[in-house]
Amino acid sequence: MTEQPTSFERPQTGADPADPRGALLRASTPPHNALPVQARAGETPAPGSDMTTPPPGSDPEHSQPTVAAEPDTHRPRPVSELPDVIPAQTGGDSASSERRTGQGLPPGRPTPMRRDGDRLRFVGAATRRIARGIDLDEIVMGLCRATVPTFSDAILVYLRDPLPVGDERPTGPLVLRLRRTDRIPEERDTEGGFVSPALQPEPTELTELSAVTAELCEVRTGGALAEVLRGVRPVFTDSPAARAALPELLGEGGELSVPAGQRAILAPLRGRRRVIGAALFLRRPDRIAFEPDDLLVAAQLATHSALGIDKAVLYGREAYIADELQRTMLPETLPRPTGVRLASRYLPAAETARVGGDWYDAIPLPGSRVALVVGDVMGHSMTSAAIMGQLRTTAQTLAGLDLPPQEVLHHLDEQAQRLGTDRMATCLYAVYDPVSHRITIANAGHPPPVLLHLGGRAEVLRVPPGAPIGVGGVDFEAVELDAPAGATLLLYTDGLVESRLRDVWTGIEQLREKLAATAQLTGPDHPPPLEALCDEVLDMLGPGDRDDDIALLAARFDGIAPSDVAYWFLEPEDAAPGRARRLARRALSRWGLEEMSDSVELLVSEVVTNAVRYTSRPVTLRLLRTDVLRCEVGDDVPQLPRLRQARATDEGGRGLYLVNRLARRWGATRLSTGKVVWFELNRGG
Repeated sequence: MTEQPTSFERPQTGADPADPRGALLRASTPPHNALPVQARAGETPAPGSDMTTPPPGSDPEHSQPTVAAEPDTHRPRPVSELPDVIPAQTGGDSASSERRTGQGLPPGRPTPMRRDGDRLRFVGAATRRIARGIDLDEIVMGLCRATVPTFSDAILVYLRDPLPVGDERPTGPLVLRLRRTDRIPEERDTEGGFVSPALQPEPTELTELSAVTAELCEVRTGGALAEVLRGVRPVFTDSPAARAALPELLGEGGELSVPAGQRAILAPLRGRRRVIGAALFLRRPDRIAFEPDDLLVAAQLATHSALGIDKAVLYGREAYIADELQRTMLPETLPRPTGVRLASRYLPAAETARVGGDWYDAIPLPGSRVALVVGDVMGHSMTSAAIMGQLRTTAQTLAGLDLPPQEVLHHLDEQAQRLGTDRMATCLYAVYDPVSHRITIANAGHPPPVLLHLGGRAEVLRVPPGAPIGVGGVDFEAVELDAPAGATLLLYTDGLVESRLRDVWTGIEQLREKLAATAQLTGPDHPPPLEALCDEVLDMLGPGDRDDDIALLAARFDGIAPSDVAYWFLEPEDAAPGRARRLARRALSRWGLEEMSDSVELLVSEVVTNAVRYTSRPVTLRLLRTDVLRCEVGDDVPQLPRLRQARATDEGGRGLYLVNRLARRWGATRLSTGKVVWFELNRGG
């Protein structure tokens, strides 16, 4: 529900009472949009009495309703402090009294704010509404909705393009862009009067100005508009400076549509450092003109709006930086390792808290294995995201060393302690081997994973919980479990299963039931599609379940059949390369890939030759047949080979050059026991 300033009475007849904007009624109806005057405490107005008339013996120009005393620091500045922008009043005391009380005005016309108390109440309500906005559009809309129709019949808001952020100095000329316009919606009835529509339409551009108002305005240095903006204080547009500035602001001919006299106010919008825009308040010719005190109201509205816009721009930049930080900390794409399919989701806690410490990762390992990681750093800030990025980078480095899962968590715990005493996180680290169809899991205070079997049964894996990362001095334990083909492992953060409305174990049970119910839809022989499964899991979240970030990583275990694997040990001797060629030829013949024999034998011979030259223990040779043919040669020498250009006089040094030219991909990974050199070839060529 939107809050409206209390300066207008509720419509009487001929208008929808639920209409929050208000509009003019027919000329034959009594004035309904005049500003109400609050009765004094303990007084009841006599029937038929004029509530706007001050008590006898009081000065009608300075009479105030009985309200709570306010500090002098919040009282409006005297009108005499603005001698340059306030024109002299015309008319005698009688005219002034009529303007204050609304007496002597034609029926159907709204009366202005009669007393300073009315203006104070209006400014209080309007600034509260403006302050409720968080982003730029909300603040500008709050300014428009707060002023129309209570203070003006229409408003045009111009903002600098582009808006400067913080203390940065803008470059280039000052350009103002029309950001928003708003006006009282009107429709003429059959009798020619103005009536309010039954339903409130969306704000539209001011009809009279839409044809002549320029969307962009470049403020000329030393021009009339630049002088008005430099003056900061609002001015009536009938002043010479403002009248000269209107064509520059509205475009040629735009000043002709501005009502004559003191029915328009041009208010510069000044932020913390500089002018960032301007607001033009308009009243129709059939409405009473603005008064000098209304300049103070416009100044308050402009000040609050400009400061709010400044903060919104800063918040928007911070949110942009936070989004970029979060995006770069999380993997843009997931790898496609052999024998496993992956899918992921990440949801922030809310639009106002886009950054958190949740992360996930999938890291290919030697031997066609893959490391699956999910973690959660405490807190929701850019600091949490930065710590998350450091822990994720550390986990990737440790995974590259092919350390056991419990050792990875141990080193992550040490890294968290080096970052600070209060840097804590939970993490679950798992390594899946598609050849052995086994998975090794270690946990550091994280919710346990859920395994969905091919038949539709979902189980919560029994993994030792462990202590969170950063506690220090705690041993982590790893367990090895079966990972059957067709099963799906779901890793997640606590934001998915825990909220203000449910505890974590209730949420885990609901997650298990959700996975089982989803699997029933595809039958016992077909697992549900991985991407659709992730969406179904997120659908279990209710309106009150988004208290924390959510990171989700799903892994579908396809595995590699034993018939597609060939594995040998080769003694480190001169005959090892020849034996490796013969073994590779037999395996390819058994798989029906004889056309690949020449290239495979050549590359296997070169890699094995480099391995047996320096090793003292048996060399391992493994061939994997999947969508590609992969060859892996392992030895106990930790030094990784480097590709180099051999000279014409060199007798060796061309082995890796041949691998680089003939293989689809190749690489070398250091292990705790040595290294593995691998290459891949496309099947059939």
